[in-house]
Amino acid sequence: MIGRWRNADINEQLSGRVDTLEFHSKVLRTNHLGDPPQRPLWIYLPPGYDREADRRYPSIYVLQGYGLRLPAWNEHTRGKPTFIESIDRSFSQHGATRAVVVFVDGWTRYGGSQFIDSRGTGRYHSYLTDEIVPFVDGRYRTLPASMHRGIAGHSSGGFGAVVSSALRPDLFGALATHAGDALYEYLYLPEFARATRNLRPYSGDIWQWWRKYVHKRGPRSPEDENLLMTLGCAACFSPSSTGAPTLPFDPATGVLDERAWRRWLAWDPVRMVKRYAEALRGTHGVWIGAGTGDEYFLDLGSTALHETLLGIGVPERSLHFELFEGLHDGNEHRYPVALKWLCERLKS
Repeated sequence: MIGRWRNADINEQLSGRVDTLEFHSKVLRTNHLGDPPQRPLWIYLPPGYDREADRRYPSIYVLQGYGLRLPAWNEHTRGKPTFIESIDRSFSQHGATRAVVVFVDGWTRYGGSQFIDSRGTGRYHSYLTDEIVPFVDGRYRTLPASMHRGIAGHSSGGFGAVVSSALRPDLFGALATHAGDALYEYLYLPEFARATRNLRPYSGDIWQWWRKYVHKRGPRSPEDENLLMTLGCAACFSPSSTGAPTLPFDPATGVLDERAWRRWLAWDPVRMVKRYAEALRGTHGVWIGAGTGDEYFLDLGSTALHETLLGIGVPERSLHFELFEGLHDGNEHRYPVALKWLCERLKS
């Protein structure tokens, strides 16, 4: 079931256009958190799409980072063009191979779903692969084959791009991960230590913090950011049999719960690559990038991911790897460049 998302002015400055839809998901109806199954779904159609009625296009699915909602792709930061404006300019002014670009929402009340199926959050991987991809291919003039379909994202969205490609190589033939979650011992262990400290005022009870947080007004503090991500990722990676998040550490001492932590490590892309080597060896392209000052050490995670992909036999010509001066945020200037690179590998 499809509705129309409320965003009237998004197309004013574009050469292409964006269909702003509301998708009524079946698989998200019974999600554990009671989050709405009606989700925004934005479809960017490149210049010429409406004139060239017989032409079909590659498609690229874009996933947002943790804590962000889909409309953030149309927000200006630091006076720069939005991502949608940037790709529109690339297609209209710079001669890039054109594609249909699909913006998928994976937000939850904890901030994100990691775009996986989890008892603790919902079936967000199935939502993407079993509902959104068939809907887009059925409604728009895409080239409906994995060799013409890519996926990209930043941070948690970059993680979702890698995992989706590993689990469904029949759907996604190329990917871009911008500071995507990887090498979990460096990404998450420092966050667990911070979370243990941040829970001291709440006697180690994350639900006491949560009850206060949901009624808080104004911007989130760094402590809120840390605890929200910790709670949300526990809901994704280590839910209990009832769906409640299981923290992978003792909130009073910080000592790891080894059993729960192993469940998190099973989702680490660096480790997943080895288990899904056969699927990933057939990729048409993997773009990997991060800032050298990334606060979550995802420059190390990106380096390890690149080396692991080479180690399983992905040819160097299929990989683009870059480290550049910068932090975790501030990768925006690389998004349209990576999308152009993907388009070249996905064109007919």
